[in-house]
Amino acid sequence: MNETEARGLKLMKDWLSEEQLAQYDKHNYFDVTGCHSGKRYRIRHGTGANVYELDDAGRPRAGWCFVPKDYLVAGDVMLAQKIALETDERGTLAVANNFLPR
Repeated sequence: MNETEARGLKLMKDWLSEEQLAQYDKHNYFDVTGCHSGKRYRIRHGTGANVYELDDAGRPRAGWCFVPKDYLVAGDVMLAQKIALETDERGTLAVANNFLPR
């Protein structure tokens, strides 16, 4: 991992709750709650097509792809996705591409 990637992951981890950090350290993903709907989303490590809306049983029911305009390392992208869903879920999903989870 290069210095830029390491800094991005550190910044992201600094913004995660204790529960989210434990989840990420164990599974390479963390869950967030949408600010408008209360839906749960899982953000997997990555830079695109890595956000999944979860059903009540915690299974992926829809995939969402939204990323910052410029190239960023994975930690920075995942932090931006977290903040977007937690502060402007409707606006975020309005510009996101939807896909079926695998």
